[in-house]
Amino acid sequence: MATYDEIYGKRVEVLSSDPTLSSATEGQVWYNSATGTLKGVVSFAAWSSISNVNTDRTMGSGFGLQTATVAAGGQIPPASYQSISEEYNGSGWATGGVLGTARRSQGGLGVLTSGLIFGGYAGPPGDTNASEEYNGTSFSEGSNLNTARSGLGAFGTQTAGVGAAGSVGPTGQQLVEEYNGTSWSEETNINGTAKWGLIGAGTQTAGVIYGGNSAPGMLKETEEYDGTNWTTGNNMNTARGEGAGGGTQTAAITYGGRLTGPSPGTTATETYDGTTWSTSPASLATACAFCIMGSTGSQTASINATGSTGSGGAAPLMTTAQEFNFGINTITPAAWASGTALPVATSYAGGAGTTTAALVYGGAAPSYVAETWEGDGSSWTAGGDMNTARIATGAASGGSQTAALVFCGDFGAPAYASNLSESYNGSSWTATPATNVTTGSGTAGAGTSTAAIAVGGELAAPGFGESTRTEEFNGSSWAAQNAIPVGIRQNGMGGTAAAAWSIYGIRPALAPASTFEYDGTNWSTGGTGLFAGRSGNDGYGTATAGVYAGGSVPPNTYPGSSMTYDGTAWATSATLATGKAYSANLGTSTTGMKAGGNVAPGATRTTNVQEFTGETSSFTASTLTTS
Repeated sequence: MATYDEIYGKRVEVLSSDPTLSSATEGQVWYNSATGTLKGVVSFAAWSSISNVNTDRTMGSGFGLQTATVAAGGQIPPASYQSISEEYNGSGWATGGVLGTARRSQGGLGVLTSGLIFGGYAGPPGDTNASEEYNGTSFSEGSNLNTARSGLGAFGTQTAGVGAAGSVGPTGQQLVEEYNGTSWSEETNINGTAKWGLIGAGTQTAGVIYGGNSAPGMLKETEEYDGTNWTTGNNMNTARGEGAGGGTQTAAITYGGRLTGPSPGTTATETYDGTTWSTSPASLATACAFCIMGSTGSQTASINATGSTGSGGAAPLMTTAQEFNFGINTITPAAWASGTALPVATSYAGGAGTTTAALVYGGAAPSYVAETWEGDGSSWTAGGDMNTARIATGAASGGSQTAALVFCGDFGAPAYASNLSESYNGSSWTATPATNVTTGSGTAGAGTSTAAIAVGGELAAPGFGESTRTEEFNGSSWAAQNAIPVGIRQNGMGGTAAAAWSIYGIRPALAPASTFEYDGTNWSTGGTGLFAGRSGNDGYGTATAGVYAGGSVPPNTYPGSSMTYDGTAWATSATLATGKAYSANLGTSTTGMKAGGNVAPGATRTTNVQEFTGETSSFTASTLTTS
């Protein structure tokens, strides 16, 4: 019998402890002399939850890689055909370019910066032959298909693509067309059954199509393409149509899809090695029918994002997205989880520090309070009281448990607003120089106790209204800076005095979702938010790693959706277990906290604390034998 050394060209090492694991250790085997075990790093397959798309829909199309995917078009029941697209960066979804032709069941191929959408059903009077090219930002018109149809199998690139089969009205097709980046040409028909709702993978000269719908049932058929001719391959294990998949001719994947007969779809995942289909031990958490139809991801890193769990139509829509990974690492998606509750229910409080060294101060519980609470991740203890009780305060959320700053806020009748500022040293609050502008409810802030920024806020009587002020604090005094472009209050904010962002808020009506970015001197327009206008001062983080979670939507609704900012664009993130607004917000984009706040129904104060953990990846060694 051949030895491990003869087979793999390396010997089994004897180690006193396991090595530090990473992707580079995949396939390695060693003997742990301390435990008397033979160990190795073995790959495994798994689906894991990720952030959902912003707009749930079915029968869309996708293209790209798992960490750079576009989901375009689709249908919202009963007959709302979509022109939207969303981009996935491996963490969350952001708004992409808009299709010129709203459609569903179209073909999709290519990568995020060079993709192609073609065909599909555009609503009455029927199928479209329109093609659109994507450059990573916007769609532009390309040459039309020779035959308008929907449900095509798609594979290849933007300049060397293939659209196979599909349906014209209710009739399945065997037609094949190739795209050279300029025009479509008719090529050799597929050999198998006329079909639609099939999946494609590979390149124009080494492609494969599989599955599909051919009334009255679904198909297992596989065909391979060499750029000229089609060759019949081995069947899939599960007949299905209108599922999802991608990869290459010798390493393809498929998952989800409709089964023959009334069915909400399947959770089964299969992989293809160029000869044989194998059912993966990993399956979707939710059966998906009418999934993304397009060439997305690879056999080892794929994505399932939109679709329907319904049986013969479109509803109900999926509300979860998942990633498929085959490798040695376990991916844990970003999540909000319950933390230790505050000793008292409060809202409109300030926050600073980290999840294991947190500071929450001021607020309403129910009257205005000056209380300070210090948290260590498992319990809360009382700190020194502020000199002045207040709510809706400006807080330097980048400060720490032992060095925090609070300013302005609502102090109650008769003035309601103030310019008073205080700093915390870990045990007591000390008055610091006042701001130049007096503001009350909804003053926003960021930075540290010695380098802070104050933005907006509700102006004092008699005028009220929203302030455009920007002021910076250097530890000794406040100085006026260039004003934010619009009067604003209750806006989410993160960053430092030299690099900050501001989003949402009241200005004076609920703001559009655009972001304002500050570079230490000037304000400019940044990325567009993903949700309808909100208020509640519910942001924190840095200029390139910001978080906005929850918030208030009129008349008194507190959604749980959240999003993250990379300095350019917002992307969806994990959902709060309890939607709320006017929380104390603190931490980073990888470990953050929302403490207290208002929850629905009405404006009920809460002791609820939720902690955020960003996506993580871990590696595990398997025990092969014991001594």
